Amino acid sequence: MEQQETSSKPATTARAVITNHKVQIGGKELSYQACAGTLPVQNDAGETEAEIFYVSYRMPQPASAPPRPLLFVFNGGPGAASVWLHLGALGPRRVQMLPDGNMPAPPFHLVDNGSSWLDVADLVFVDPVGTGYSRAVKPDLAKKFSAVQADIDSLDRFIRLYLTRNGRWNAPVFLVGESYGTFRSAGLAEHLVEHGVALNGVILISSVLNMQTITFDYGNDLPYQLFLPSYTATAWYHHKLAPELQADLDRTLAQAEQWAGSEYLWALNKGDRLTPAERKAVAEKLARFTGLGIDLVENRNLRVDNRDFAKELLRGEGRMVGLMDSRLNAENPEPGRHLGFDATVTTIRPPFTSAVNAYLREELGYQSDLEYFVLGGGIGRWDWEAKNSYADTGENLRNAMVKNPYLKVLIASGLFDLATPHFATDYTVAHLGVGGELRRNISIKRYRSGHMMYLESDALAQLKKDAAEFIGQTLKR
Repeated sequence: MEQQETSSKPATTARAVITNHKVQIGGKELSYQACAGTLPVQNDAGETEAEIFYVSYRMPQPASAPPRPLLFVFNGGPGAASVWLHLGALGPRRVQMLPDGNMPAPPFHLVDNGSSWLDVADLVFVDPVGTGYSRAVKPDLAKKFSAVQADIDSLDRFIRLYLTRNGRWNAPVFLVGESYGTFRSAGLAEHLVEHGVALNGVILISSVLNMQTITFDYGNDLPYQLFLPSYTATAWYHHKLAPELQADLDRTLAQAEQWAGSEYLWALNKGDRLTPAERKAVAEKLARFTGLGIDLVENRNLRVDNRDFAKELLRGEGRMVGLMDSRLNAENPEPGRHLGFDATVTTIRPPFTSAVNAYLREELGYQSDLEYFVLGGGIGRWDWEAKNSYADTGENLRNAMVKNPYLKVLIASGLFDLATPHFATDYTVAHLGVGGELRRNISIKRYRSGHMMYLESDALAQLKKDAAEFIGQTLKR
């Protein structure tokens, strides 16, 4: 174990710790080097305003070998550390969950990740300021980084400094983001190209670029039609649909999507102008595709938001389904009140929190007395910088593709995701405004899984396969 550049800060925090390891990936034993450390975020005057924590992995290569692809990986929130993709999907070690993605009994364990992406590319897992061990240097600077553009700017500076300090300016560079990490990755794609970093690819997992598509505000009817197919998939999974709809999920989803984008969209737009007969017909169809009662959907004015749906689908069993993975469910102790928690988060938070704290100290040798902020706790109120509008980085992604026509995009969506539904992603992609040639640079994959499709072994393996093929195809000349 080699330790470099010990920090002069009062806290016991090492700047960089390098360790050597072996792992089995795809049936082959591979040697790799891990580095856990921090890099400064400096303003234009050269003053350090924050320290960003990261964990990187690389496979040593002969000097004559071409540079390996380099992936910068972010999670979302805002306020989520990169631990989810790090110890859930891409890294050489992963949290051991039950085969269906549920939480095992504590204590929790790490195992080798046979579906790690390390055999395909070098990996850098980045914790934005206010997540993980990343902190602003002064409390009054912390608020600055809890905003869309400051977050993007700080990560742009991190990436360019990482490329400089590690001599990787000649490497093919990719971004990988999940959830809000896709939002920041789309913004980063344009920000980076404006600073001379042309990306080879962007991988968006459980994507949301346009916040209007997922925000259930009064007067914004867009999410109701875009979430409908995910309600259908969830109801199918829990056997709440009519027999003819239970027979084939793909066929049923195609019907739900067609209806959501036509008759249901028309009814939402017509609003109070619907006749009683029209309203009744729409309510019957909505109940049919969601597994909810007709009285309930009529009572909700034909508009059921995701939290209401999660609470109501299994009301008869006294349970509620998860938002990030609607296959998971938990007892609902207060069915008469608003949804109190996400059944998915309660399943994943303990094992990932326990695992990352043990892993960083015991396997990677990184010592810090700071709290590792896994999901929230390190940032304040987020500034979306959108007045009388919705935050949207879809335009940034389009601009990045126009400015760098070699940029390829892979989008991965889970069918049982009630946080960033697949149909909302399809809508956003269809409204990017890119021409036919650039549209061919976008690939979309669907998984019979939730927001974190990598929690279960089958989807984890499929995601790795799709990503490896995407990276390989992107780098073909």
